[in-house]
Amino acid sequence: MKLLLFDAKQYDKDYFDIYSENSEIEISYVDDKLTPETSYMAEGYDGVCVFVNDIVNSEVIDKLCEFGVKIIVLRCAGYNGVDIKYAKNKITVVRVPAYSPNSIAEISAGMMLCLTRKIPQAIEKTKKYNFSLEGLVGFDLVNKTAGVIGTGKIAQQFIKILVGIGMNVIAYDVFPNNDAARELGFKYVDLDTIYRESDIISLNCPLTKDNAHMINENSINKMKDGAIIINTARGGLIDTKALIKAIKSKKIYGAALDVYENEKNYFFNDCSKDGIDDEVLKELLQLENVIVFSHQAYLTKEALTSIAVVSINNIKSFLNGEFLKNEVFYDELQDKIVDFR
Repeated sequence: MKLLLFDAKQYDKDYFDIYSENSEIEISYVDDKLTPETSYMAEGYDGVCVFVNDIVNSEVIDKLCEFGVKIIVLRCAGYNGVDIKYAKNKITVVRVPAYSPNSIAEISAGMMLCLTRKIPQAIEKTKKYNFSLEGLVGFDLVNKTAGVIGTGKIAQQFIKILVGIGMNVIAYDVFPNNDAARELGFKYVDLDTIYRESDIISLNCPLTKDNAHMINENSINKMKDGAIIINTARGGLIDTKALIKAIKSKKIYGAALDVYENEKNYFFNDCSKDGIDDEVLKELLQLENVIVFSHQAYLTKEALTSIAVVSINNIKSFLNGEFLKNEVFYDELQDKIVDFR
């Protein structure tokens, strides 16, 4: 198997080289993201490995098939960047469904505490030898209500942390996990209840055509005054302009964002020399009660190990003709994408 890994960073190379050693997989790395314009690079390869901001639309899939590419290996859980329905019967798609729920849950908690206790502002003040406590009044989380949208593996780890702090947890999921609710001590409610009752709202769901911009002017108006929004899922879940407006008007207290709806041109890259052209992102970054990370919530040694190991094992299963437990495909009978969640 000759595999071309797109959008490669040094940490990708380090871990994939370790775990592909002594296998039948020969990996080449390119810095470029997979797009219609860069798809030509896949010629001569049997498979491609892509990440969250690569574009695998119908045009790219046709090109890959033309070049004889047999498998698309997603080294991430989300697959919204791949036209899964179009790929049916053309090319196999596999993913890494849960590489490190703990890493994302833990950073979500850290970002939440940064906002509620004004930790970034405190650090900036003391670096300038300003030890005054003016402007640093925060608030306790105990007995506050957290609304968690999406209750998969990541969300369940986050809920454990929230419960440990002493928060009341309510949740919404298209596919409720009642066993998890009983075990972890949270309650399922509808979305309007999440918006109305939550002091903290955390997005932990995949991005689909049905929930794009679910956080918008209308849903924000239903929220408590002073609510906080955390998003470690996908940027497209939030209408950023509506969020900025709500923070400026103090309807929303603040936001902790590991993702951004138009991140693909900037996140994972050093833009400090050339700057950015995205005026919305610039405005977002200037807001005091906003924390923006560059899609780093997953970035731990444990997660990188899991990504590499599961990706390599997905390829090995494909080569050996074994059942692909991590395959993502469109099921015509159910008229939906199946991902064995």
